[in-house]
Amino acid sequence: MNEVTKFQSRFKECLKFSDIKQTELAKAASVSKQCISDYKAGKSEPSIDTLFLICRYLDVSADYLLGLED
Repeated sequence: MNEVTKFQSRFKECLKFSDIKQTELAKAASVSKQCISDYKAGKSEPSIDTLFLICRYLDVSADYLLGLED
């Protein structure tokens, strides 16, 4: 599994189990809802700043989302 696929899979998993809406996360990460949809679909990846905000809001480590640890 490549890095994009790992991020995509883990990002979707975290959203699913967090009960956080995409629009809520988009606002917290200062991106559009479309950006969140693109991350879920594997069409794009967040910048390091956006990744930091996503991780903080979802209460998950960047290492986990990026597939560096389980």
